[in-house]
Amino acid sequence: MSKFRTIWTTEDRFVEVIDQKLLPHEFVTRKLMTYKDAEVAIKDMTVRGAPLIGATAAYGVYLAVREKQEKGLDDAFIATAFADLRASRPTAVNLFWALDKMKNALESSSGDLLETSWSMANQIVEDDVETCRMIGVHGLPFIEEISKRKNGEVVNILTHCNAGMLGCIEWGTITSPIYQALEKGIKVHVWVDETRPRNQGSNLTCYELTKHGVPHTLIVDNAGGHLMQHGMVDMVIVGTDRTTRNGDVANKIGTYLKALAAHDNNIPFYVALPSTTLDMTMKSGFDIPIEERSQDEVKYMIGKSVATGNMDSVLICPITTNASNYGFDVTPAKYVSKIITERGVCDASEAGLLELFPEFK
Repeated sequence: MSKFRTIWTTEDRFVEVIDQKLLPHEFVTRKLMTYKDAEVAIKDMTVRGAPLIGATAAYGVYLAVREKQEKGLDDAFIATAFADLRASRPTAVNLFWALDKMKNALESSSGDLLETSWSMANQIVEDDVETCRMIGVHGLPFIEEISKRKNGEVVNILTHCNAGMLGCIEWGTITSPIYQALEKGIKVHVWVDETRPRNQGSNLTCYELTKHGVPHTLIVDNAGGHLMQHGMVDMVIVGTDRTTRNGDVANKIGTYLKALAAHDNNIPFYVALPSTTLDMTMKSGFDIPIEERSQDEVKYMIGKSVATGNMDSVLICPITTNASNYGFDVTPAKYVSKIITERGVCDASEAGLLELFPEFK
């Protein structure tokens, strides 16, 4: 696995990220120099994916502390920074987890707050790398088992949205077991949902699978059920932005439909998650706030023009048509075969989660 990452620090202790809005056609990086830069990067989806959102928010706090010290601002500036960063995205719980971790570190620090925030943000990043690696360790046996059952033939895996390294720091969640299977010489093939309306599958998952040499095929979102009916899918693995105490999972809109199709065709449906996406304060997934984004994301398609070679947007419906754009849906725990975490595998239930994470009792 390459040591390439999705967020990194510069020699002058600022932060750089990939502008994921431009992938796969252009690789452009953005330098974050203020907490506002971090807030905008999260809000406009320059960065996306729950773990990466959390890491970006953590560095946003560091940048706020730096700006406060350099400009001689008062404590109200830091409070405003926390509030703005918390409001940048409503669904991914990693955002709030990272900000709470940064807040606790600052409040308990007896030293220089700039160094405290810098160290904690860096630690959040390093912890995520190891967390995702371990998710792969625990998820790999599922792929190995299918490969053995198929006598070494290709294991066909269906994904939805992007919970790969581009949504995390390095390994990714759903891709970690896939990359580790590939390293062991197991034949794998990934069916990649395009994942409308932001097309994270076609833009991001295909991009990183190409970079890692993973055989894959792009499909329209509605093709998954057909593939399952015809025995062309061996397992489904998705990520999650928030998982509640009872094992319900919120993920990119359309995930629920994949779970229903998998259930109807007796295909295992796995959810790979770092424990930072657990929200044990919520009893049910239907308590999760579901983000509603701009209707323009549905009405316009963004891509690279064949004629000009430039990035462009195209209107795909009458200009006066109204569009709905829910960003996430909830898959009830009863449709989740197993949850894969950095500590191991468990049932999608309160008892299962507490067995791995007894600190939440």
